[in-house]
Amino acid sequence: MAATHQELARQLSWLQDRTELLAMQHDTFSRNTRTQLKQVFDALRELMTPPEPPKRPIGFITPEDKDKDKKGGKSSSAKAKDKKA
Repeated sequence: MAATHQELARQLSWLQDRTELLAMQHDTFSRNTRTQLKQVFDALRELMTPPEPPKRPIGFITPEDKDKDKKGGKSSSAKAKDKKA
């Protein structure tokens, strides 16, 4: 998959360089079209970046707390905070 990403990135860079070269060569290439192509290239590059992995919470959760969370109840730590308040 990494090789596919690298190949896609290489081809995308080549295509972007090619369109910029064409834009410089032809004054008729509208500014609007260049802006739109740049937005497409930026969006594709953003989509190619892998998402950040989800972060795991810090701490210990008892099996009873897990069951209560599944049922929608408050955990013992949440109950303890409510008692202090």
